[in-house]
Amino acid sequence: MTAPYDTDEMRWTAVQRRDRDADGRFYYSVRSTGVYCRPSCPSRGALRANVAFHASPEEAERAGFRPCLRCEPTLPPLAERQAAAVARACRLIDEAEDTPSLDSLAQAVGLSRFHFHRLFKQHTGITPKAYAAARRTARLQQSLPGAASVTDALYDAGFNSSGRFYEGAAGALGMLPGRYRAGGQGETIRFAVAGCSLGAILVASTEQGICVILIGDEPEPLVHDLQERFPQAELIGAEPEYEAVVAQVVSFVETPRIGLDLPLDVRGTAFQRRVWEALRAIPAGVTVSYAELAERIGMPTGARAVASACAANPVAVAIPCHRVVRTGGGLSGYRWGIERKRTLIEREAGQ
Repeated sequence: MTAPYDTDEMRWTAVQRRDRDADGRFYYSVRSTGVYCRPSCPSRGALRANVAFHASPEEAERAGFRPCLRCEPTLPPLAERQAAAVARACRLIDEAEDTPSLDSLAQAVGLSRFHFHRLFKQHTGITPKAYAAARRTARLQQSLPGAASVTDALYDAGFNSSGRFYEGAAGALGMLPGRYRAGGQGETIRFAVAGCSLGAILVASTEQGICVILIGDEPEPLVHDLQERFPQAELIGAEPEYEAVVAQVVSFVETPRIGLDLPLDVRGTAFQRRVWEALRAIPAGVTVSYAELAERIGMPTGARAVASACAANPVAVAIPCHRVVRTGGGLSGYRWGIERKRTLIEREAGQ
């Protein structure tokens, strides 16, 4: 079987298409200009009679050609350079005591302010400001349990204003920061376990809304999972009033098109919450690929990051990560079991 760029005809087709996937696979030189380029070079097209192909920049230079100043074939491909610039900016944000300004980040990676902002959002799915906020929250989550006080933890995490942090703390942590610091201590979480067509289902809620929906083969592991998530919270089970909430969730699992008119209280990074909101916008009976979902949130190269956010979803079915499939429609891994994913998709398609 012939590889995509094994013949001159294939290489010429790639050059005419300005195929970025061909970058690094071969180079082409133009006899009339004396330069060589990468296949995706945006320069004016050359005549086929003037074009020769080379395996490497060194080979093109030994043949007497000089590198194109426009596509810079001696440097890594543009996509790699852009990804490296964004990765460097992320490291700068991670390592800084105070959040760097957009201008300073752009200058550090050698890009204009506007271009850097657009590339950062394209590669990560969020803005530099949102990324910095998410990293501060992640540091706070790590430091709260062992901190002498909430105030110490939030300043250690990089928050300059306690007032601004507390405005969004419950949404970021899933509960008030003092309670999060104590593993949920002081937080009351009601839960119940029931049976449904998918097996055992556990539903748990804080005062703000449903924080966990877990599905499994047996109830005991689900309760153990809840206890590990909130080791110091007051867990109250089997309340008659809460049974009605669980019954509503079970009805939704069995008949997704009826919707779930209950508030959710889920915590995650800014990027995870962005993916989860996009998941909730997918109608019942419709599936999308990880790549398509990444496109929808403005992150066309972020399929793997999207898959990770789906895997971190703590609220089965209500945030419908089961509606995301591989490109081509094949089923990929599902936190609550691939057969449950298949059942949910088939059920929604038939309703």
